[in-house]
Amino acid sequence: MKKVLSFMLLFLIFIGKANALDLNISSQNAILYNLDTGEVLYEKQADEQKSIASLTKIMTALVTLESVDDLNQQVVLENEDFKGLAEANAVTAGFTKGEVVTYKDLLYGLLLPSGADAAKALARNISGSEQKFINKMNEKAKSLKLKNTHFSTVIGLDDDKNYSTAKEVSIIFKEALKNKDFRTIITTKNYTSTDGKITFKSTIDNNAKKFDIEVPYILGGKTGTTTNAGLCLATIAKENNVNYMLVTLGAPYDKKAPHHIEDAKIIYDYFIQNYGNHLIVNKNKSFKEIKVKYTKNNTLKLYPEKNITKYLNNNYNQNDIKYVYDGKQEISAFEKKGSKLGTLKIYYKNKIIDTQIITLNQNLKFSLTSFIKDNIILVCILIIPLILIIKKIASH
Repeated sequence: MKKVLSFMLLFLIFIGKANALDLNISSQNAILYNLDTGEVLYEKQADEQKSIASLTKIMTALVTLESVDDLNQQVVLENEDFKGLAEANAVTAGFTKGEVVTYKDLLYGLLLPSGADAAKALARNISGSEQKFINKMNEKAKSLKLKNTHFSTVIGLDDDKNYSTAKEVSIIFKEALKNKDFRTIITTKNYTSTDGKITFKSTIDNNAKKFDIEVPYILGGKTGTTTNAGLCLATIAKENNVNYMLVTLGAPYDKKAPHHIEDAKIIYDYFIQNYGNHLIVNKNKSFKEIKVKYTKNNTLKLYPEKNITKYLNNNYNQNDIKYVYDGKQEISAFEKKGSKLGTLKIYYKNKIIDTQIITLNQNLKFSLTSFIKDNIILVCILIIPLILIIKKIASH
């Protein structure tokens, strides 16, 4: 019985630690990454299947970018691209029937103001119909091994068959970010269409300024809003040389307050203020000294082969970093530069973070005085007979 109680106590402690970080956000789901390391820094019900509103358009953009070779190619908008949008109260980019635009214009219209007209025009021009394009979106989701994602629209209107999770949206977002054009578009504040008729502005930037929310570190991203999905947001940010990516879903829908951007500020601010990149292994700081025979100093300081920077809490304990060296404890002045001395394993909180080969990175200077001192008996054995021989020769 005591063993069972002990196990339950340990289990509860573990669960408590896993859910210890409560940032008091209104979004129902969230996931934050350190993009430099791929590490998940924060999660809140990130695997829950939800409606994702216009975050759907991230996949619409990704499929477009993988399907179109020349983004400057021109297309003509048709009646079909606007059909049903007014009835659905969908946001449009402001394109008009018969307007000649480029694929680049449509992508900016898709991602900055979240234009449903741009989404439908892209689908029709690339695949011939919206449904065929949706099939491509689902094929891409399958290739990314997304098990809780399905698309039934290129726009993101509420539909039981159009869903994903915060974690799987983040996978789509990361895949899209590999494309330079996608990254350029979502980090652009303003863009004027090729024909000069429309200027698109970043919805994230506009809302942040309108409600006086200070998020200068947010580089860009994509918003999403429907009655069912609530307020959704996917952003990338950079501060103190750390690159972040955040996806949040299901913040309360409210025209008077952008709760999704407020949540992004809460999450980003917490990690920016409390964490950072720390140089935990300095290649200029010796970790050990070994003996060296036949040199003036008789010792040699060993140094790590490279610096190691790790993203940690600003109050991390330096004592949690351990060096375990396995190699030569003594060498001589005859050791050649570049020869292997041993292996250094570096641990953080008892977990190995790096293994380095330690080599001799300098030429050692031979000291005759040190050699004689270390080999006085041998020297005497060699010198005394020599002296006797010299005396014998001299006596003749």
